[in-house]
Amino acid sequence: MSSALQKPWTLDEFLAWEERQEARYEFDGFGPVAMTGGTEAHEGIGTRLRTILDNALRGTPCRVRGPTMKILADGHIRYPDAFVTCGKTHRDSMVAAEPVVVFEVLSRSTSRTDRILKLREYGATPSIRRYVILEQNAIAATVLTRVADAWNTTVLTGDDLLAMPEIGVTLMLSDVYADIEMPADDAPEDEGG
Repeated sequence: MSSALQKPWTLDEFLAWEERQEARYEFDGFGPVAMTGGTEAHEGIGTRLRTILDNALRGTPCRVRGPTMKILADGHIRYPDAFVTCGKTHRDSMVAAEPVVVFEVLSRSTSRTDRILKLREYGATPSIRRYVILEQNAIAATVLTRVADAWNTTVLTGDDLLAMPEIGVTLMLSDVYADIEMPADDAPEDEGG
């Protein structure tokens, strides 16, 4: 049967179904979307970022999570590469409460979703104050900061500082990419997520 003729799932139907799955799935408001594996660079950037944030947030009410814990964003379920939440989340919860800062590491297969779909969803989620899109093939980030009901966009590169006053952390962008081999300027982009 064509997916165009199928009835969209509800969020509750998705969550009940996903609990029984071994693999991770996001919910796009219509049905499940399988999460694919990532590249060495993608994993390295995400791991390094989470480590830096974990160290910086010790002793504060905020904590870093991802990529195995999900968030609810405008009725969709997403698994960001990293996010920071400062609210109380029950130890058995599978959905983080009120993320404040969300990070996605781009790849060719996720670029459209991260730059367009998730941008809309995160923008419609009032608790998200900052959305950071990290490039995988260059030391660069697009930082979207909530100003009233709109996003203010800044592009960072190299040794620029990524200030996140919402969580009381400032870090050097290049530290997130430490020990990650960057492709030559003329090398083709990766395929992995």
